[in-house]
Amino acid sequence: MKKYQISFFTFLTFVLFSQNVVSQTDFNKLDTKGKKHGIWKGFFEESKRPRYEGTFEHGKEIGIFNFYDDTKAKSIIATREFNAKDNSAYTIFYDQKSNKVSEGKVVNKLFEGQWKYYHLASKNIMTTENYSKGKLEGLRTVYYLNGKIAEEINYKNNLKNGFYKKYTENGIVLEESAYKNDLYNGLAIFRDSNGNVVSKGQFLNGKKSGIWQFFEKGKVVKEMNMSFPENATKGKNN
Repeated sequence: MKKYQISFFTFLTFVLFSQNVVSQTDFNKLDTKGKKHGIWKGFFEESKRPRYEGTFEHGKEIGIFNFYDDTKAKSIIATREFNAKDNSAYTIFYDQKSNKVSEGKVVNKLFEGQWKYYHLASKNIMTTENYSKGKLEGLRTVYYLNGKIAEEINYKNNLKNGFYKKYTENGIVLEESAYKNDLYNGLAIFRDSNGNVVSKGQFLNGKKSGIWQFFEKGKVVKEMNMSFPENATKGKNN
């Protein structure tokens, strides 16, 4: 009877050990060429908690990868859905309460196409941006929480180039201006929250240039040659 108990204990130990080996080798495998293949899991170095999980096919990511925060809750803070055809990954970032923070496509680890950013803990879009090979290209729009446009600006090669508009929540245009290579350049008009023009004039390479007019109640109260500001003159209607 004693011999049977020892044999059973040995057998049980073998079974448990075998199960443990299976669970340890059920992921993070390599194919015959040494490339990642099958389910892969990454872990945080210090806590040893799960960091990410996804599937490789002979060294290439496929399907959806989940990324987790370093807490016991194991909250998903990002997902990436890989597309082998164009080497892209549609990426979504989340806060720890599962609200979307931003989403868009990544190609060769660079932002591509339109990206959306959301207001805090909201489904409402805060900003849309357009990218080409990781650089801002085209229209960038910022929205108020109610969906009304707050700002519009155009980009080229990651620099502000073209028109810029800034609005109140009621749709009044506070500023109309233009940029060239990230600097104010060209005509600019500034208004108050009632839509009345406060000032207007030209910018050159980021600095005010030439004659600028300043208004009160719709009338010019001052004109200044910004190239020579000491030559300021009062408006005719002052």
